[in-house]
Amino acid sequence: MPPSLNLVFCGTPQFAVPTLESLVETGFKIQLVVTQPDRPKGRGLETVSSPVKQSALNLKLPIAQPASIKNNADFRAQLTTLKPDAIIVVGYGRIIPQWMLDLPPLGNINLHASLLPKYRGAAPIQWAIAQGEPITGATTMRIDAGLDTGDILLQQETPIAPADTSESLAPKLATLGADLMVTTLRGLQAGTINSRQQDHAQATLAPILKKEDGLIDFSRPVNEILNRMRGFQPWPGAYTKFRGKNLQVWKAERFDRALPPSELKVEGDCLFVGCGEGTAIELLGLQLEGKKRSSASDFLRGYRPHSGEKLGA
Repeated sequence: MPPSLNLVFCGTPQFAVPTLESLVETGFKIQLVVTQPDRPKGRGLETVSSPVKQSALNLKLPIAQPASIKNNADFRAQLTTLKPDAIIVVGYGRIIPQWMLDLPPLGNINLHASLLPKYRGAAPIQWAIAQGEPITGATTMRIDAGLDTGDILLQQETPIAPADTSESLAPKLATLGADLMVTTLRGLQAGTINSRQQDHAQATLAPILKKEDGLIDFSRPVNEILNRMRGFQPWPGAYTKFRGKNLQVWKAERFDRALPPSELKVEGDCLFVGCGEGTAIELLGLQLEGKKRSSASDFLRGYRPHSGEKLGA
């Protein structure tokens, strides 16, 4: 067996934790874990460490949390002294500067949660679901100066289930990706992986989500609306306006009846709304601004919407 690779691991969110733990479990030497600084969070603004830092502490690994990395002479000297064979980057949250790209002989290896070149960017899981993709996957690639444009090392597919949300799909991809990273590093170590360039003509983007991405456009057909609802959980979710107030839609299903877009239909304890192309959805879980989440039947009893009334105003 060849000696284990010396690695620096850069990551921040929970998605990166399975990869870090798998690398340790399979015998790779993690010389340093680099993660974002602790930040205040929640109503109490209590300082919270990133999931990767918490994992690194449990694994008793050395940790660095530089506030910036591009022109950080101390951080650069620290990594240069370590002489890593590769730098592993999983959801770190910062652009990797050229000096880091040039440092390790095997390069900076990134795990990306899509089948590149599709869904380059910060939110590949959310946008793959929102666009109704039946299949997604994970990609390991060598980072270059572009946005997720580096050469592909390995890829693995996985189906997107009809009920998947970004919350349910992310852990599956994190586990799949962790195994893929281990396989990638073993292949690089053995010299059995041939990288390949991405087909840039096939690239699509998955930009960071904005609040307005969750605004429901009832002129869209029902499948598009439901896919976006699944993809944009837990944030920005799916919301509209009801009598001038924000209305969050937590749960909805397809309803096989034609209704005018955004128009409500009340039938007993059921509430429906029209969508584009002669489609409709049944609203099942709702939350009016400043109120608790409720079922459609409770919403009907509390606010008495009437057929013909419109959402979005």
